[in-house]
Amino acid sequence: MYAVMLLMILMTVFGNLLIIISISHFKQLQSPTHLIVQSLAVCDCLLGSLVMPYSMVRSVEGCWFLGDVICKVHSSLDMTFSISSILHLSLISIDRYWAIYDPLRYKIRVTNNTVAVFITLTWIFSFVYSFSIVFSGVNKVGLETLIVQVYCVGSCVLFFNRQWGLICPILTFFLPGTIMSCLYMKIFHVARKHARVMSERVTGELKSRSSAQRERKAAKTLAIVMGVFYLCWLPFFTATAVDPFINFVTPADVFDALVWFGYFNSTCNPLIYGFFYPRFQKAFKILISTYICGFNNFNISTLE
Repeated sequence: MYAVMLLMILMTVFGNLLIIISISHFKQLQSPTHLIVQSLAVCDCLLGSLVMPYSMVRSVEGCWFLGDVICKVHSSLDMTFSISSILHLSLISIDRYWAIYDPLRYKIRVTNNTVAVFITLTWIFSFVYSFSIVFSGVNKVGLETLIVQVYCVGSCVLFFNRQWGLICPILTFFLPGTIMSCLYMKIFHVARKHARVMSERVTGELKSRSSAQRERKAAKTLAIVMGVFYLCWLPFFTATAVDPFINFVTPADVFDALVWFGYFNSTCNPLIYGFFYPRFQKAFKILISTYICGFNNFNISTLE
């Protein structure tokens, strides 16, 4: 378990570091969309470096060794980075929708400064929301008897009563997830419409095949984006919402596994938003070849 979790942590940290360095280093990647991707990578990198190592020890050893205050800080940071990661994915879907649905006004209205404001609001909301819930204890109101029964020295468990067990999943997962699903379906619809118009304007079987290939590629990419997102987070938030209504019968080990499924989304994000795009692939190749392998066959200042 240590080996598997450590590998997952290293992939999360270094994969997202590659995204951060690539966008910071190459001017061709410094666009409003990539600014959101970079902030998402920062969020996932912090989750992998500040939260996941301590969660690994807690999961494997079955005990929390750092006291109640550090437990609250850890739980708050866990919620902050997880919620922020989900909201960043929603921002990316909104950005892509605007870029495809209204490309002319997108270039005028969506600037780096505009995106920076929304990113800042996303971070502030995630931080304030998470720390206020954990440190105020509103999520445990009415569960004092249960907590006394199951609590033991060395545990670090975050309970949610029925009220907050519904508010948290709806506000931080189901609502952003619904927005993402609707926008990506509209994006795919517009992309198919554009591809159909282009195929009608040109003649020849080769062009028709190219149009069909573009449609399949768009469908595949969107399916991967939404599939990984829901696969990683849906089980955890469903269990969080349902468990208070069935007297918390879900075993602790099952809940712990669902948490790690959610973490896995941060591991996959660099693969989805990085390795699926040719410019990121070239940026990774240049950085790894130049700074790790020591080769100087690339122009490290440009992707052209």
